[in-house]
Amino acid sequence: MFTDIPLDTRILIIDDVAANLRLLTSSLKAFGLNETVSFSDSRQGLEWARHEDWDLLLLDLDMPEPDGFEILRQLKDRDRSRQPVIILTALSDADSRRRGLELGANDYLIKPLDLPELILRVRNCLRLAQTSRKLQQLNLQLEMKVVERTLQLQESYQVAIRALSRAASYRDNETGNHIRRIGDASALLAKTIGMSESWCERLRLAAPMHDLGKIGISDAILLKEGPLTDDERRTMMQHAAIGHQILHEEQGSDLTRMAAEIAYCHHEKWDGSGYPRGLAGEEIPLSARIVALCDVYDALRMPRPYKASWSVDRAQSYLAEQSGRHFDPSLVEAIQTLFNEIENLFQDAPEVALQGTA
Repeated sequence: MFTDIPLDTRILIIDDVAANLRLLTSSLKAFGLNETVSFSDSRQGLEWARHEDWDLLLLDLDMPEPDGFEILRQLKDRDRSRQPVIILTALSDADSRRRGLELGANDYLIKPLDLPELILRVRNCLRLAQTSRKLQQLNLQLEMKVVERTLQLQESYQVAIRALSRAASYRDNETGNHIRRIGDASALLAKTIGMSESWCERLRLAAPMHDLGKIGISDAILLKEGPLTDDERRTMMQHAAIGHQILHEEQGSDLTRMAAEIAYCHHEKWDGSGYPRGLAGEEIPLSARIVALCDVYDALRMPRPYKASWSVDRAQSYLAEQSGRHFDPSLVEAIQTLFNEIENLFQDAPEVALQGTA
């Protein structure tokens, strides 16, 4: 009858009548269930049940303190599907039955017991518990596969993001080091203001996409060394919307959604004077506010054909001047604690050190 039940299945019996313990133990062993642990002292049985592994509990109700009801209360946090309890009691009234089942018993049998029926109930409970364990193991395996697949997809997204970032940098004569610094500095700032580790990592990967829309701007405008005309400037400003159109997907990942909002909003300004939509204050997504600040600082510190790199003091003073105008004041305050770490990111840009006194 129990050929499909593992041989090491452990059954716990708590009953204050020693004769009942002997009868139950011998009946179970007759059907091959040899791993039984029995207690006539209910307190000792409860203590054992709370600290040891068991697969099924046969429990009397009417016992000296703690009685069976109290034992059920003490074991309420167990997994009922994996550790079933069958009540064996002389209490045949409906209130006791209902109370026992409400407290977490899986089955309820009235004494004197019909032993063949008890064995069938035991078998059914053990089979259900075994099935539950197998399902939980299967669910765990499936969850691990989902995690593994999710990691693979995330890596695919990251590879695509890095490739697009490199493409954007080539179009704009930027270096790969520049776009990497924007991501690293943005993640540092996000961490400083208390964002989660996963959010910071997503920002680190998404931030380099901020100027992807420049792919759609003609070389005549994008690479022009002199000042832009009004029409050329209006055309250049379209890169924010272009970047959003490239990256935005309704069913995209959290990473691509963040990259899209950064591309769209990183030229918005705290006072509402930015573009393309004239957003102000916290209407601007936090990710875009962070990237805007880090991007401007990096641009000031880097030399351009039309300017030398700004000194540390001058660049930092500019951020302070623009607090509440161009930049979120709370972010300007936070970045002031990070300047040493951000400056360390420029180790790959010796031209900054050489011209940093401008």
